Amino acid sequence: MASFITDGVQIAYDDITPAGGADRTIVLIHGFASNRLEGWRRTGWYAAFERRRTRVVALDQRGHGESQKLYEPQAYAREQLVADVLNLMDHLSIDRADIFGYSMGARTALELAIAQPDRVSHLILGGVGAKLLDKAPDVAGEPMADAMLADDPSSIGQPMLKSFRQFADEQGEDRKALAAVTRVKNMPFNPDAMAELTMAVLVVAGQGDTGAGEPEGLSQIFPHGRAATIPGCDHFSAIPHALTKAAVFDFLDGVMDDDFPPFE
Repeated sequence: MASFITDGVQIAYDDITPAGGADRTIVLIHGFASNRLEGWRRTGWYAAFERRRTRVVALDQRGHGESQKLYEPQAYAREQLVADVLNLMDHLSIDRADIFGYSMGARTALELAIAQPDRVSHLILGGVGAKLLDKAPDVAGEPMADAMLADDPSSIGQPMLKSFRQFADEQGEDRKALAAVTRVKNMPFNPDAMAELTMAVLVVAGQGDTGAGEPEGLSQIFPHGRAATIPGCDHFSAIPHALTKAAVFDFLDGVMDDDFPPFE
């Protein structure tokens, strides 16, 4: 396992260059309760990018996988997660790369693009859609944190919460750290800042991903936004799907947008 220290926190990562060299670099940022190996290697993304002569850099976001676990919510502010990615890019001497985030990772990726647009060649936001811009609903208590800390998973009544708890258990994740992740209070994204981004952006989500909303509703905010909806998929099944890979590769190749060059 490769790792480095950022702001006193140990972050695990992979840095894989195909045999014969790479034509481009992509940074992969996984979702909540996942990790780089589950979110990207097992689902076939490492191998798919290798076949396309792409250098893959993937990290375990703090609190996940083999990265350090912290138990105070403020440690997981979105700005901290972005700093981890940027510091990893600096550590590996990567000035600019394609950035692909899924679910919580998409939020990290979007914040990174807003904060440091010159570091992003292409931006891919997976597992999110128009609901990203909705005002956070008023919810009593902390249901996701409660689900992560429940002694008996069968006591979790809401299917979505139970799915994330089951997923966390399957990955052997530190549920106390994940509960802290869910308790952080991030500011909503500013649509005006999103509208100023000049890189090409792809928003992709499963047709049955009810928590994401329509990808088109989010992609239209970006000057060079594109959207893809993956039929027959929910939040969890979209990421390994061949049609998701096809959409991402068409986007990176410029097939979706003939008037915006795929390379610069």
